[in-house]
Amino acid sequence: MSAVPAPPPPASADGSLAAPLAAPPKDRPAWRVVPARLAAMCVVELQKLRHDRTELYTRAVQPALWLLVFGETFTRINVIPTGGIPYRDYLAPGIIAQSTMFIAIFYGIHIIWERDSGVLTKLLVTPTPRAALVAGKAFAAGVKAIVQAAVVVVIAALLGVHLGWHPLRLLGVVVTVLLGSAFFACLSVTIAGIVRTRDRLMGFGQAITMPLFFASNALYPTTTMPDWLQVVSAVNPLSYEVDALRGLLLGVPAHLPLDFAVLAVAAAAGITAAAALLGRLAR
Repeated sequence: MSAVPAPPPPASADGSLAAPLAAPPKDRPAWRVVPARLAAMCVVELQKLRHDRTELYTRAVQPALWLLVFGETFTRINVIPTGGIPYRDYLAPGIIAQSTMFIAIFYGIHIIWERDSGVLTKLLVTPTPRAALVAGKAFAAGVKAIVQAAVVVVIAALLGVHLGWHPLRLLGVVVTVLLGSAFFACLSVTIAGIVRTRDRLMGFGQAITMPLFFASNALYPTTTMPDWLQVVSAVNPLSYEVDALRGLLLGVPAHLPLDFAVLAVAAAAGITAAAALLGRLAR
């Protein structure tokens, strides 16, 4: 028997042969989608800075005042034990951590703005996991914080602070700032998911930034704190960020493995908490 002939291809309305249907695109695996989303959101933040540098310049004023006024004054009176290094040098890593935290801790305002403009709803209906969306936002805030940290490092160098410039140490500084900023950005998004308004978020942000700053080792060693404040400092991620920055920039003894581990765990916990509340914010 001869083979059954194949049916002719379907004709279009004008009598011509219709082109065969293209196969639907295959879904990309998650290990390729998530890094692409992270990179896209980081590029967006860099583009914002490129188009409007005003925020970058204005935010550089406060760190300069801390280093120039507070640092110079306490260097002269020499009342805070710093292990033999000038207090201005001791203070510089703390001010870097403070300035990057101040950027990240109000990042939830951007999320609320995206909710009000309808952008957040569109992002949530994409196949991207919510944890990936939050991680992208968090590390995008970290990119902005890295730029701010670079500005503070330049200011500190111009004021005579002795910093290390080894490329590996500078890479460690970038990772430290990125992880610390990611945690504080996720903390801000978590608070935004609870309070859901910009005014309330501003109030909460202002209420916790200075306690986090003063309850860390940014201004003074933890050994000079009362016992109860040492306990608070031990669970404050900012303390570990400052410790890592001092070890990397000044070359003083630090607990770098512990610092990086705490910051990584804090960032992961922050992403998890923020992702759980992202849907509530969108409602």
